[in-house]
Amino acid sequence: SGYTTDEKVEIAKRHLVPKQLSNHGLTKDQFSIGKPELKAVVEGYTRESGVRSLDKKVAKLIRHSAKDIAMGDAEVIQIVKDSLGTVLGPARERDSYEGNHHAGVVTGLAWTPVGGDILFIESSISPGSGKLNITGNLGDVMKESASIALAYLKGNSLRYNLNNNLFTKYDVHIHVPEGAIPKDGPSAGIALLTALTSLFTQKKVINKLALSGEITLRGKVLPVGGIREKILAAKRSGIKNIILSEGNKKDVHDIPSKYLNGMNFNYVN
Repeated sequence: SGYTTDEKVEIAKRHLVPKQLSNHGLTKDQFSIGKPELKAVVEGYTRESGVRSLDKKVAKLIRHSAKDIAMGDAEVIQIVKDSLGTVLGPARERDSYEGNHHAGVVTGLAWTPVGGDILFIESSISPGSGKLNITGNLGDVMKESASIALAYLKGNSLRYNLNNNLFTKYDVHIHVPEGAIPKDGPSAGIALLTALTSLFTQKKVINKLALSGEITLRGKVLPVGGIREKILAAKRSGIKNIILSEGNKKDVHDIPSKYLNGMNFNYVN
């Protein structure tokens, strides 16, 4: 598992900053940076599970400060948030929750090698012959999850008061934005099923909800990995409600409670 933002800030404060000060010939009396500023660096300028990139950003801030001190422009440098952009450039915006204003749109949760992220799943229907089109640089396993979700919905159409003719008279298009980023794995299964159910019933998904779990043809919801990173991504994005497999309850219990404040978990089978 990767470090949390708070853990990265502590690592930077206790280890990275002192190391880079020594490397650049400065003392702690000449340079200071607070935890809010370090957090801004972590969230705005790094995308990793470890701290290698964070170390480079800290070094860049200290190197810039060393130049100012050497040139006589300043005797002491205190980094403030407003000055980060001058040295490090524009901050990267993290994914934020956009709201579900349309039927067929759902928020999923994804694990990546650099931490967790939220995943937007969009779906639409158009007159056709029942074809399923999937776009967004998805891997084979994720495409299979979409096919399984649609097959389950067809097989259980009565439960959702759906006319079976809908599946033969309309084409379905599923898209996951940010096509430059490859996405794969089975964990979007219940999010895909929810998107399709929302699409065919034309009922919007409740606000600030995200889902993660594998779906089977029988409708079973299986546990998935990367829960810690996914929950932290949801928390960062302002999501309040999470639906997970019952099998992932133990993974949530392993996350410190301070990261779960204000979040509501529902576990399903």
